[in-house]
Amino acid sequence: MKKLLIIAIALFTLNGMAQGERRGKDKQQNMSALLKDMSPTDVANLKSKKLTLALDLDAKQQKQVHTIILEEATQNQNIRKEREAKQTENSRPTKSEIIEFQNKRLDKKIELKRKMKTILTAEQYAKFDKINSRKDKMRTKRRNKRK
Repeated sequence: MKKLLIIAIALFTLNGMAQGERRGKDKQQNMSALLKDMSPTDVANLKSKKLTLALDLDAKQQKQVHTIILEEATQNQNIRKEREAKQTENSRPTKSEIIEFQNKRLDKKIELKRKMKTILTAEQYAKFDKINSRKDKMRTKRRNKRK
């Protein structure tokens, strides 16, 4: 009887752990769906407020950062729409298209860093760079987990 009870407990424990992992993925998918539905102004407002809190921006810096993030968000929304239109055709991007997309993405990232460097003080920029490098590391970790 004891053995039967131990086996039952082990099965329930394993089942609970397996379900817990899936819930995290569902939550991540729900968040990404919410972000896709947000307008560029909403995204810009949220990101600029987060940066204001993290970097202690003044009003002038906050407005400048907001305009930069708004431009970035509208560009990202246009890119997302183009990508979704191509995905409906069920055609995979070619190697040259992938390289072109990555080059554009990196160019935008360099441009964003240059703009932020002109707006922020040296301390604020160092903190901004640190925040972005952490986010990049987390993205690569998540990508590697999926593979």
